[in-house]
Amino acid sequence: MNMRVRDDYRTLTGPEKAAVFLLSLSEAHTAQLFEMMDDEEILELSQIMSSLGKIGPSIVEHLFVDFSEQMSSTNTLVGSQDSTERMLSKSGLSQEKIDNIMEEIRGPAGRTMWEKLGNVNEEILASFLQKEYPQTVAVVLSKINSDHAARVLAILPDGFALEVINRMLKMETVQKDILEEVEKTLRKEFMTNLSRTQRRDSHELMAEIFNNMERAVESRFMEDLEKGAPEAAERIRSLMFTFDDLSTLDAASIQTVIRAIDKEKLPLALKGASDSLQELFFSNMSERAAKIMKEDMAAMGPVRLKDVEESQQYIVTVTKDLEGRGEVVISTGAQEEEMVG
Repeated sequence: MNMRVRDDYRTLTGPEKAAVFLLSLSEAHTAQLFEMMDDEEILELSQIMSSLGKIGPSIVEHLFVDFSEQMSSTNTLVGSQDSTERMLSKSGLSQEKIDNIMEEIRGPAGRTMWEKLGNVNEEILASFLQKEYPQTVAVVLSKINSDHAARVLAILPDGFALEVINRMLKMETVQKDILEEVEKTLRKEFMTNLSRTQRRDSHELMAEIFNNMERAVESRFMEDLEKGAPEAAERIRSLMFTFDDLSTLDAASIQTVIRAIDKEKLPLALKGASDSLQELFFSNMSERAAKIMKEDMAAMGPVRLKDVEESQQYIVTVTKDLEGRGEVVISTGAQEEEMVG
């Protein structure tokens, strides 16, 4: 089947025009232009270039005429933050003054290092920062969003986190040269390697996806996978955590889960659980609370399997969150199988 050729210039967005323009140039000229862009711009343009499809010659001609007219017109100027900064650098102003002006221009929507860090998963950021000096970490956490900083601090080792907190408490205005050095370190040692750090194990990702499927759908996929790729199926199954796996939790962890969940969802979730798992929950409640819950379950009558599974998945999600915060310990894989056997 032939790919449809796009030939209406009016339907192109600004980024699409830029992508067409780059594709029309030689590789050497495109490479030179890419060198002047930041990573996000290159990524956006690359993605658009790869999905443009066929572009008719009329569009290319129209684009170059449009570009030529804009560049040659004395009434048309191309203004950007970069061109403004270059102009200011020739004005005789001090670099500090220029930086302050540009920071005001960029505002909260600017692409500063600190804003980029705000989008980095806290576990990845904490893993990197715990290898740095506490003073460096204090500077970083003082510059990023406070709720993000709180999540990072919670993951750092206690002693190290306390040292960072003490440095932050004693820290006054951060000198510009120190800030620049920290930014330089982050760019060199962290941001350049971030894409590699963020790669996830494909089996972990599939286990997470399978965990969120309806039970019947997940079972169907798993059965098919076991026939075609038994090793992958076994790896995914070992990484999955289901409602039945709550039976591997100790009493303290079950009690933590009970305290954290919406109590209205538990009776419905237990309605579809095994007798032993029901008893595990009942035995970790007060006698009165267990009696009330049993009465609630009996009063429900028949319930939809889909509703039971949704309630069970909710409790699994809460349990996984608790594990992430170190409040419960989940056993998986071979350890689980040994316990079940």
